[in-house]
Amino acid sequence: MDSIERTPQMGDDGVSENTKGNKRKNPNVHRDSGKFPYLLIAPALIAIALIVLYPLIYSIYVSFTPYNLLRPEKTFVFHFDTMFKNYVKMAHDKIFWRSWGNTIIFLLVTVNLSYVISLALSQLMARVTRGQSIMRTMLMAPMMFAPVLVGFQFAWFFNATVGLVNNILITFGILSEPKAWLVDQPWGMIAIMIAAIWMNIPMMTIILLAGTLSLPKDVYEAADVDGAHPWQKFKHITFPLLKPFTLIAMTVLSLDVARAYDIVRIMTGGGPAHRTEMIWTYAGRMAIRNSQFGYASAMALTSVVLGVLFTLYLFKQLIKSRVVY
Repeated sequence: MDSIERTPQMGDDGVSENTKGNKRKNPNVHRDSGKFPYLLIAPALIAIALIVLYPLIYSIYVSFTPYNLLRPEKTFVFHFDTMFKNYVKMAHDKIFWRSWGNTIIFLLVTVNLSYVISLALSQLMARVTRGQSIMRTMLMAPMMFAPVLVGFQFAWFFNATVGLVNNILITFGILSEPKAWLVDQPWGMIAIMIAAIWMNIPMMTIILLAGTLSLPKDVYEAADVDGAHPWQKFKHITFPLLKPFTLIAMTVLSLDVARAYDIVRIMTGGGPAHRTEMIWTYAGRMAIRNSQFGYASAMALTSVVLGVLFTLYLFKQLIKSRVVY
């Protein structure tokens, strides 16, 4: 009858003729769909290229030139004596190597102490049953301060005349007279380390706390059945399973601490006599105060290369330590 709708004829392979016709009409459907994700991320890739890639390439170019802001003759000559002049100068610069040594010491002490304190705080917070959200909020308070404000805050704490540290120690009779903490060696470096640790502990604690709360409970239940003590459970269960989170936290913190500029610049300015000089403060002084942008770019490039190599090493360790629950 005319009122009965026609059903699509089925082929030998069980696929309707209309479906086959649609496939024949759109032969580029799958091919176009493969390009669509790249079109979606294209704006982000363009922005990254403009913001990150272009300045990096330009800095590499400038590092091989005698570019000076007061005498902007950027002559790029492919001759060893001219092309690598900044790097040869850097190899014989005692202040450069001293700043690198200070940076490595600062990085090792700050990252490791921050990790030990953060690990202890994360384990204590994981066992709190009430008020954990309030404790997390209070813990995040140091992260709300800009590094410049942290530098001013701790510069006042360790001030030689009106500093809070001197006032407390003199009040309790530990000191008889004020001490110039930011000038005396090694107290200037220690003061900067304390400021950096105070600012970076919250981030590492939150990462370790999230990792602790995500660990499987059945492993701890089996340990309780076997009669394991809390220290044994931490040593043989918690600490090994937290290794991926530890590597992530230490990677992020190491890259952040290695770029220390704000706190050092505000608290000591790299002095006195370059005792607290870091690689980034020295590069900033060469670029801004001495207008030697080519030399400063060469110093900054060495820090970037070592940072990338260090990050690749930690990510390789992270891949090896991945645990499948």
